[in-house]
Amino acid sequence: MKQQISPLKKTLLYAFLFIGVIISVFPFYWMFVGATNPSGEIFKVPPNFLPGDYGWENFKNLNENIGIIRVMGNSLFITLTFTAISAIVCTAAGYAFAKFQFKGRNAIFFMLLVAIMIPYHVTLIPLFEIFGSVGWLNTFQAVILPQVAYPFAIFLMRQNMQSIPDSLLEAARVDGAGEFHIFFRIVLPVMRPALAAVAIFLFMFQWNNFIWPLVVLQSQEMYTLPVALSSLVGMSRIDYGQVMMGTTLSTLPIMIFFLLLQKQFISGILGGSVKE
Repeated sequence: MKQQISPLKKTLLYAFLFIGVIISVFPFYWMFVGATNPSGEIFKVPPNFLPGDYGWENFKNLNENIGIIRVMGNSLFITLTFTAISAIVCTAAGYAFAKFQFKGRNAIFFMLLVAIMIPYHVTLIPLFEIFGSVGWLNTFQAVILPQVAYPFAIFLMRQNMQSIPDSLLEAARVDGAGEFHIFFRIVLPVMRPALAAVAIFLFMFQWNNFIWPLVVLQSQEMYTLPVALSSLVGMSRIDYGQVMMGTTLSTLPIMIFFLLLQKQFISGILGGSVKE
């Protein structure tokens, strides 16, 4: 029999959840308020918690300083290209680790797990030397290619692939289906929730990627959004209204992308714990 929650406990629970929501949402609201007010209003005492009418001025000033429209275009192109390519590569690698038997599979997968534990910054100097030797410094491909085979994404897809029955794949092979047909027509449709979860991880990783683009991109015309925003914080006066506007614009694509795929994201995360 289902246990009933007393009205007092339910009220306390809802109050606790409401406070948690306010604490979680308030930084985003304050960021929006700061983006619509001049820099001096942000630090006024007592603080102003209402949106202002200075948002368009902040946007124009931000565009004059860093070319926010061009910078966002750079970030969107790099991030979407990286997400599409990496999602395919990581899904194919996860499928191979989960459903194919080959010599050295466990050793390679162990090295993959070790790669997850290695700090990303350790690879900066070797990567810089490699891309410098082939003349790819200050190019988009230099930002996109290094993390295409993202170890955590491969691990997550491998865990989800294990939930696919081997009998289903064998039945398709008996019917004459090739491996590419099985992968694209059978495996990928089943893995859509997990693929959405991986896509969100990859999108967030590349969209927020700062250190490597800062190292490899050498001209302002090629800057991504995190690198361009960092140039607003210098030794001279900082216009926090512009900073807040840039931060708001950098947050919106992630929020939209997550809201579009949130159901699949939750299903994909839970699916990683299911094994055949």
